[in-house]
Amino acid sequence: MIYTNVTWVKSFFILGFPGLSQQYYGPVSALLFFVYLAIAIGNIFILAFVMREKSLQKPTYLVFCHLALNDLTFGSVTLPKIISKYWFGDSVISFYGCFTQMFFVHYLGSAHSFILLVMALDRFIAICIPLRYPVLITNNIISALCAFAWFIPVSLMVTIVLHTLTLPFCNSNIIVQCYCDHIAITALGCEYIREVQIVAFGLAMFSLLLPLGFIIFSYFVIIIAVMRMASSEGRIRTLSTCTPQLLITCLYYMPRCFVYLANNVGFTVSVPVRIVVVMLYSLLPAALNPIIYCFKTKAIKESLKRKFYSRKINLISKTG
Repeated sequence: MIYTNVTWVKSFFILGFPGLSQQYYGPVSALLFFVYLAIAIGNIFILAFVMREKSLQKPTYLVFCHLALNDLTFGSVTLPKIISKYWFGDSVISFYGCFTQMFFVHYLGSAHSFILLVMALDRFIAICIPLRYPVLITNNIISALCAFAWFIPVSLMVTIVLHTLTLPFCNSNIIVQCYCDHIAITALGCEYIREVQIVAFGLAMFSLLLPLGFIIFSYFVIIIAVMRMASSEGRIRTLSTCTPQLLITCLYYMPRCFVYLANNVGFTVSVPVRIVVVMLYSLLPAALNPIIYCFKTKAIKESLKRKFYSRKINLISKTG
């Protein structure tokens, strides 16, 4: 059958978690709301704390701020709609609203990858070329690199969205996901689906694998440099400065790589399980990253301790 390139679908229906009984709508919406609160409070706290503390206004912590802003925006783009579905029964999203959400979902994911690349570059220069670090990595340079990390994916994601808009949508309008993403939307197209999916997959792999390639290379070189250190204490201290970055990078890439590999080797899971897995690897890092910043970064942890003890002393002096 030949279809004209006319969109008959005027809005989409967010399915959420397929097969979820209505009696669980309340608990699920409450859980998603608390996840959103954790993302919002944690990442806003990191942004405010780093901006307030002059001692933390350094390249490494500026990168953390960009990651926090990315995580906060991603949570704000994806969670409110699915929360309103289970809380208020509002499952409908407009046609262009769905495409706008798709753009930001994939754009923020790609920007996150490039920001992680900047973070790896910061550690690479700090450990492998320490004498050049103050010259090569300044606040202005890091800000410029992070700006590029935000800018590079724009054209890629606009291309994906515009290409997807060429699909004729004349079948179901049910998005089998908790938010609009490329896979869920293209599954509803009438024809040319494979072509659109291949182009999107190529661009997505470029935005994910290019940063990942450099990240793997940089940490491989870092490990070699650390192993060559004579002092075991120095090795431990140097590696500890990379702990937050490694945890954040693993939280972001490992679940995605597992899902992509599983799909390519023919390992399939049911739709509800796939949706839960996607939600977990999309949202858990955004909620956990602020905790990693606070408890695995020595400077932030020490600043928090000083703030806590100074407030405690002031409180005791007032009550005394």
